[in-house]
Amino acid sequence: MRILFMGTPDIAAASLEALLQAGHEICGVFTRPDKPVGRKQILTAPPVKQLAQAHGIPVYQPRTLRDGSSDDLIRSLAPQLIVVVAYGCILPPQLLWVAPLGCINLHVSLLPKYRGSAPIQWAVLNGDTQTGVTIMQLDEGCDTGDILMVEPVEIDPEITSGELFDKVSAIGAKTLVKAVEELAAGRLTPCKQDDAQATKAPPLTKEMARFTFAEDAAHLHNWVRGMNPWPVAFFEYGGKKIKVLTSRLADNPQGAAPGTVLALKPLTVACGQGALELHTVTPEGGKPMEGTAWAAGRRLKAGDCL
Repeated sequence: MRILFMGTPDIAAASLEALLQAGHEICGVFTRPDKPVGRKQILTAPPVKQLAQAHGIPVYQPRTLRDGSSDDLIRSLAPQLIVVVAYGCILPPQLLWVAPLGCINLHVSLLPKYRGSAPIQWAVLNGDTQTGVTIMQLDEGCDTGDILMVEPVEIDPEITSGELFDKVSAIGAKTLVKAVEELAAGRLTPCKQDDAQATKAPPLTKEMARFTFAEDAAHLHNWVRGMNPWPVAFFEYGGKKIKVLTSRLADNPQGAAPGTVLALKPLTVACGQGALELHTVTPEGGKPMEGTAWAAGRRLKAGDCL
């Protein structure tokens, strides 16, 4: 099938690679403009652009599609289908049915749950045991289009958002290829979303990452997992930020006050309910280390309060 692909980050590159391996003709790729990356702010092409260029596919990087400046170009590419995966630009109404089969989108949640830009993170933050991928027909709303195909994905209780993202990216790419084949064969029946069941998944912020041990351990464990790899959950000690990359749930049998150090190997801290083992931490200005090593450097002992 002749496909126009629109996407930007790694998850989109995985989907593009899967479509190429399935033998589809990619007539062009739309992606976001190159951005400065790293401390040296080196102008870097997004993953989708790098992959497209490696395959000799034309790449287009307009700053917006809303102004209509790309409409004629898109029509001239004559795609049978437009596939959108984490593009980062809103498609205006006049482009939704430029292709005979319309525009389809890969969204990494079981819609209508977690509409928005951070569905993976919120599934982990909320302690969900299942997420998934949804292939939907794009409409003028935000993740509100008719559902074409879904594929559930189990969430391990220790997995981080970053690890789940990698898992879902691979599953999503396979599901997308299957959906394209079924759509071309006319075997997919669009299903309306139940708007009454919709929930939101807004972007994470650095401010959200701060926590205190007065909160329940189960909530904090989910917060640590959900905030990894960005913005990374943290607490404050001695006026410094201590980021927590990995944790485990533990018991607080004596009902010690929140913040009380219960043990050092591993570093275990009492919470509002239960306790939390801090396995990997990053002190402000430092590098990731075991929580036990950080506690030793601070000369902490059982009974101290964080």
